[in-house]
Amino acid sequence: MTTTLPSSIPDSQLGLSHSEIQILRQHQQIALQNQAYAHSTSSRGRGHARTSASTSRAASAASSHNGRLMLDPGSLAVLGQHFERLMSAIQNRVDNLTAQTEMSTLSQSSRAGNAMATADAEIARFRGILRQIDELETEFDKVRHIRDIVKGFRARVEGLEKKFDARGSRR
Repeated sequence: MTTTLPSSIPDSQLGLSHSEIQILRQHQQIALQNQAYAHSTSSRGRGHARTSASTSRAASAASSHNGRLMLDPGSLAVLGQHFERLMSAIQNRVDNLTAQTEMSTLSQSSRAGNAMATADAEIARFRGILRQIDELETEFDKVRHIRDIVKGFRARVEGLEKKFDARGSRR
């Protein structure tokens, strides 16, 4: 007794989630359509009517297998190649987005570095201004002290002058 393998299996028996089944169905149809289109365009000397008819037949065949995964080697190979191309396209997109993210991160890092350098320069400038203010306050204190000494001498001189004037007017 020979057992023959089924030509297809319900895709609901593959252990996939509902959304995964939908993706499988969609891509199985796309793969079959792409196979029919590639086959029709590779034949030379055919007109557009035959290409259109082949594509229509592929779409019809794909929809007639809706809900079932074709198990023949050709269909599985086409589906496998389709998913390989799809995975490659996804990987290329991920690589592209990764490169863009790295460039954006470097740019932000550079801007942050520039902002930090600018902030550091402003802090240094502010510290220089504070140092100058401290120096001026020290000079101001010295001048105030000298002024107070001068005022004291002036007051003494004026006091001595008054004493001399008072003595001189008595004579």
